[in-house]
Amino acid sequence: MKTISIIGLGLIGGSFALALKKVGIAENIIGVDQNEVHQKEALELGIVDEVVSLDRAIQISDLIVIAVPINAIQNVLPEILDKIRDNTIVMDMGSTKAGICRKVLNHPKRKQFVATHPIAGTENSGPKAAFAELFLNKVAILCDVEQSEIDAANKVKKIYQSLWMNVKTMSSEAHDSHIAYVSHLSHITSFALGQAVLKKEKNEEAIFDMAGSGFESTVRLAKSSPDMWTPIFIQNRDNLLKAIDAYQIEISKIRKMIDEKDEKDIHQYLKNTNDIRRILNKK
Repeated sequence: MKTISIIGLGLIGGSFALALKKVGIAENIIGVDQNEVHQKEALELGIVDEVVSLDRAIQISDLIVIAVPINAIQNVLPEILDKIRDNTIVMDMGSTKAGICRKVLNHPKRKQFVATHPIAGTENSGPKAAFAELFLNKVAILCDVEQSEIDAANKVKKIYQSLWMNVKTMSSEAHDSHIAYVSHLSHITSFALGQAVLKKEKNEEAIFDMAGSGFESTVRLAKSSPDMWTPIFIQNRDNLLKAIDAYQIEISKIRKMIDEKDEKDIHQYLKNTNDIRRILNKK
């Protein structure tokens, strides 16, 4: 592809641009971002070759990548599809998919859009957090591919594969259900743990001195951007509520065992849960 535009030059968009440059997919990678600081940083860091307006990006791009918070994706995607050329492909990188896909379900240029979710990220944000290896050996999900042109979906798939990503396909509804448990719930529990400590532990020095690797790794996600995660929680509300309910049931079980000093049941509960290692080790 000659020209690829990245809309949103934060961690995901910036890392995608750097990865594309590393494998030499596009001749020209341009950026679009409303944040002037991000524009400047992306240029200084060599993330993009130039920064242009959204309208200009739509006019000149072979591929448009939307890497902004999902509420912004829903707002800008129809506008982009309204204006793109007949041979331009549009893809998004949002963490929820059903709402985005519904938004453009009946759009006359829906087939030029490929709904995707590269499952990669860190707790950091902004262009300075971007790095080319973010997507290495990670999974990319393509959703509702039957709604996209075969050629468009295949091109997006090949781009992800060129970044050494494992590409899977599923419906947008199935994606949102699964991701609520294996990603979004993790962020909820991390934010909740962070709040519990902040409210109950007023001695900041004690937090700093006594926080071990377990606490640090568990609460790491609580440093994630509220601008990104607030709309995710709202958009995936129904699935996330089910996940929270399931989690609360397990919290109640182990609380009861601890309250009753039931050493045997606690040990068995922990042993049973160790089976998660078997699943994760398949990666």
